[in-house]
Amino acid sequence: MIVGLFGAGALGIAGSAPASAQSFTYNPVPVRPKPPKTASDGQMLVQATQVDYDYNNSRVSAVGNVQMFYNGTSVEADKVIYDQKTKRLHAEGNIRMTDADGKITYANVMDLSDDYRDGFVDSLRVDTADNTRMAATRADRSSGNYTVFQNGVYTACAPCKDDPKKPPLWQVKGARIIHDQLEKMLYFENAQLEFFGVPMAYMPYFSTPDPTVKRKSGFLMPTPNESTNIGYSVDVPYYWAIAPNYDMTFDPRFTTQQGVLLQAEFRQRLMDGSYQIRAYGIDQQDPGAFVGQPGDRQFRGGVETLGQFALNDKWVWGWDGTLLSDYYFMSDYRLGLYKDPLGAFLNLPTEAISQLYLTGVGNRSYFDARTIYYLSFSGLQNQVPVVAPVIDYSNVINHSVLGGELSYKGNFTSLTRETAAFDAVNATALANGTCTTPNTADSAAKNITPANCLLRGMPGTYTRATGEVEWRRSFTDSWGEIWTPFASLRADAIDTSISNQPGVSNFLPTGQSQALRVMPTVGLEYRYPFINVQPWGTTTIEPIAQVIIRPNEPDAGKLPNEDAQSMTFDTSNLFSVDKFSGYDRVEGGGRANAGVQSTTQFDHGGTVTAVFGQSYQLFGLNSFAVADANNTAIDSGLDKPVSDYVASVAYSPNRTYTFSVRGRFDEATGSANRLEAEARANYDRFSVSVLYGDYAPQAELGYLTRREGILTSASVKLTSNWVVSGSARYDLVANEINQYVIGAGYVDDCFVLAANYVTSYEYVAGNTPPTLSHSFMLQIGLRTLAQTSTSAGGGTVQ
Repeated sequence: MIVGLFGAGALGIAGSAPASAQSFTYNPVPVRPKPPKTASDGQMLVQATQVDYDYNNSRVSAVGNVQMFYNGTSVEADKVIYDQKTKRLHAEGNIRMTDADGKITYANVMDLSDDYRDGFVDSLRVDTADNTRMAATRADRSSGNYTVFQNGVYTACAPCKDDPKKPPLWQVKGARIIHDQLEKMLYFENAQLEFFGVPMAYMPYFSTPDPTVKRKSGFLMPTPNESTNIGYSVDVPYYWAIAPNYDMTFDPRFTTQQGVLLQAEFRQRLMDGSYQIRAYGIDQQDPGAFVGQPGDRQFRGGVETLGQFALNDKWVWGWDGTLLSDYYFMSDYRLGLYKDPLGAFLNLPTEAISQLYLTGVGNRSYFDARTIYYLSFSGLQNQVPVVAPVIDYSNVINHSVLGGELSYKGNFTSLTRETAAFDAVNATALANGTCTTPNTADSAAKNITPANCLLRGMPGTYTRATGEVEWRRSFTDSWGEIWTPFASLRADAIDTSISNQPGVSNFLPTGQSQALRVMPTVGLEYRYPFINVQPWGTTTIEPIAQVIIRPNEPDAGKLPNEDAQSMTFDTSNLFSVDKFSGYDRVEGGGRANAGVQSTTQFDHGGTVTAVFGQSYQLFGLNSFAVADANNTAIDSGLDKPVSDYVASVAYSPNRTYTFSVRGRFDEATGSANRLEAEARANYDRFSVSVLYGDYAPQAELGYLTRREGILTSASVKLTSNWVVSGSARYDLVANEINQYVIGAGYVDDCFVLAANYVTSYEYVAGNTPPTLSHSFMLQIGLRTLAQTSTSAGGGTVQ
């Protein structure tokens, strides 16, 4: 929306910025209520200390505290003269005119036609309902649409409360400022941008929509960039407001080494939803700059699209889509997901998701169906599955059955993968690339064994249909004991067609096969809450026990596992009937879960919640001790007859502070296999969080060494406008800070200035691990005029 404002730009991004790198917005400005509309009946109402009528000249003179109302506009002044012959309104002294839109004009002298279409104003100041301000030595108005401000000043900053005569934080001065109310544009001639009254930039000419405009065709703020393979570049976006419900942005990027990258985005909002399409394309002048990388090609480009539409108040359908010429295109040119620098402090996006979905939500039911294609950003596309489709449905019957609650759910999943995906589970295999290097010879394939690798993803087609029905009912006896019997029946029909690729047969049977898996379950849960009331608060101690009876897991470890690979045993799933996270594994065998939960509520505020417990394999096959192709649940603490202890304690003295500790402790030695401690504080001017994590090695799962570290983040509002923030991750094993961000920002109602220095990870083409990069981010914003961000990147460290 700005033409030639000033050359604030960007110097490229060598690394992505973390989520802790704050992106600031302006402090909210109180909305000035619009004055009530006055009927335009052509009547002029005048109130003053003295009113004189000159019959000879047809003039009305009002003197002293004059208040005049006409066609929705009010005028206050020391003196007002209205000439009925010429239909001119002349006002002098302490003039205040408020129009129907809430715009207030202050002046010393005003001479206007009675319809306010033509005239002049001397020594004026204008305050709009959007809290923008203009001043000028004189303003001439013509045709009801054009106002020319001589020696004008424009700002969106409020005047200083202590000294209103001081220059605002920023303002734009122009020899002439022309306001075209028909086009809703402001045109500045011979203008200069000032900060605290000090000139910082000169502009012979620029234009901007007036503050009432929310969407306006025009050029947006240009953004310079810099990177090694692209050289210096600048984005020059043009926004086209085609209609109230759709628009388009053209954003060519002119580069010094690769030519012009064309970008365009189309957005449309309809009655029942919206969609957008963004396209990229470049005919590279120097593909050799990307030699040995995916970008070594003449043409590169891509398309992104997303949309969502409502069928009714319960059903929506939509899509997300990404199509690229090569998987590293967005990273090289910092587009799409990589254009947003947030979110990379801990994790980078590993793929772009293309999907088509249908979702329905009822009062007690849920349905979701989608097909998914994952576009890998690491180049290992043939190891990523295509899911077509995955369908979920669940429903809770809204009336009791046998006095209890009956629910049922189902899942259907079908996926296809071209090539097996392996992970190393020992240092030798990792160093030799045994599990990542494609092997074609049978002798080499012998190294791909469960002793060296995990089969993260099987090659071929895998289809599973799951249905489960569950019933439960709670009873409370006369002693206050709570008894909850439950029962469920689950069935899985599985069809697999596994390719006989090197090493795969060491993990799963190859070829076509089918399986039917049925798991009936009955159980009983017991709770006995004890309540102790004291003058200082109430404590509830609740012993909990579960007994679950079921047969062994059918075909345990012999079937593919695509969705239940994550297994963490803690207090959150201690009393789960099935502790596996997905559908591909199902817990079998008799099991007992026992523990105690305590909650203390203090009368003056504050809560302490603690949970402690253990799980026991009563009979049959322990599913968590059976290794599947990716060793899910091995070394989880559940893979032995008596599990590890799990415990958690959370304390919240008030809304400001939260402290929590959670862990898993070896049942024989008591040593911590998994320990996390977290503290958070959110107060008026500060927020702090500290997370400590200590995780024992789990070689069977690919974690070869102990992991221990501290993740901290803090934000302090030093004043009402200044904020300092930072985050860091300290690796206690390597004894180094491997990621951090430090930032500071100034924010008020009209100006934003923020800077962040960031270290974060980014991917490198091929199988190379992510590298640590350094970048500097700068954000500058002038409310109603411009906002831009600048980034510069440094070297990378392996």
